[in-house]
Amino acid sequence: MKKIVTMSLIAAMAMSSANAMSNAALTKKLNSLESELASVKKDLAKQNKKINKVKAHDATDNIKWGVDLRTGIDNINYDMTDGSSKDNSALMSLRLYLNMAYAPDEHNIFKGQLSMNKAFGADFSNPPRQFGLGSMFDWTSNEALSDNNLKVKEAYWLYLGDSLFGSDLPWTFSVGRRPSIGGFLVNFREDDEAKSPLGHNINVEFDGLSTMVKLENLTGISGMSFKICVGRGATDATPMFDMNGEPAYASDSTTSLDDVDLAGVIFVPYDDGQYKVMTNWFMAFNLPGMDNPMDPNATPGFHQYGDMQGAAISVLVDGLTEDGYLSDAKVFGSFAWSQTRPDTNKAMLGSTENKSGTSYWFGALLPATDDGTFGLEYNHGSKYWRSFTYGEDTMIGSKLAARGDAYEAYFTYKINKALSAQLRYTYIDYDYAGSNGFFGNYSGYPMKISDVKAGRYGAMAQANTVESAQDLRFYIRYRF
Repeated sequence: MKKIVTMSLIAAMAMSSANAMSNAALTKKLNSLESELASVKKDLAKQNKKINKVKAHDATDNIKWGVDLRTGIDNINYDMTDGSSKDNSALMSLRLYLNMAYAPDEHNIFKGQLSMNKAFGADFSNPPRQFGLGSMFDWTSNEALSDNNLKVKEAYWLYLGDSLFGSDLPWTFSVGRRPSIGGFLVNFREDDEAKSPLGHNINVEFDGLSTMVKLENLTGISGMSFKICVGRGATDATPMFDMNGEPAYASDSTTSLDDVDLAGVIFVPYDDGQYKVMTNWFMAFNLPGMDNPMDPNATPGFHQYGDMQGAAISVLVDGLTEDGYLSDAKVFGSFAWSQTRPDTNKAMLGSTENKSGTSYWFGALLPATDDGTFGLEYNHGSKYWRSFTYGEDTMIGSKLAARGDAYEAYFTYKINKALSAQLRYTYIDYDYAGSNGFFGNYSGYPMKISDVKAGRYGAMAQANTVESAQDLRFYIRYRF
């Protein structure tokens, strides 16, 4: 019995020793695994950090592209003062925008837009329009039908500042080929977001810069801001390898044209999202025009006649009621003024004196269906009214420049996320000629339509003066 107990004790001690050795080994192994796991976690954290950096880089360090393709057909008609008509029952066109955007950080943004705008089966840049808008002056190089080449419509850098000189005033600065087509109120009929200017008197392409400061934090008035804009509409620099042998890029001594410049301010006194008021004032310098080609003493080509200033105030009400149908309705009104300032011994718009013109414009956008909007617009311009709206998107010229009455109705329908369609009718009834002309004594001369019809200005004026114009357009638009 004693022997059995002794053997049992020996066995128990052996097992305890074995278990102790086993537990020690297991503990050692677990500690080793924990160390390896910690090392793996550390390496994984490093990998995730690198991956996140790569993702952040890929997310911002490239240009984001968008496509805007519009296929349209226009039925246009001109009633001339001699009783004849000129028309095109099916003018088909294709407009392509390639939109670009890049933001390396929250303060710096690049935006650009490449454009093609052409008529089906035509190349209007060959032969080149030597004295037309889009060649000598590139105010409408992307709005006028030309060819199937891509052109730069917009290319600018925008800086977004948090505080101006350490104050609590956000500000911006931008330079390049600015977004100056499709401004405030014009954007509705174009079914776009509003660009920089007031569309009533500025709607042309130009190169320049702008800076804006938001004043809401200073004044406590919702949406108040102040912007300064300057730009160049034409340069007198001689091109490389000039045919007259002039030194490259020096001022051209073979013409009488100086630089065409524009400077102005845009002041927003109030904007709370429902009610918005915008105002502007500008001065344009060294404006061009042409002499009467029938005058034997006239000098051919463009010449400069003087300066011009203008101003506008535009008001938008976005929602007439809090609820119901009218809560989605928009109404707007705008008033604009222009004044010529001829150079000494020069005449602008038929007069050597300063002449003022005015224009007023009203419109409404009403929801027609869940995905459709109906728009109505009317504007009127006086005898000496002159705007910079050469880039306006109608095939019959700018309705906002009309010296007379213009009526417009359109229905825009969103088919799906990428497709939309619009049917639009524009009618212009002119009281005076020269609405779409330049600024000199001849091309902007405001001949009264009734006098032209009576033969006061001769048979050639009767044959070449438009009494009224209309444009019926339908388009399908892909935008994504």
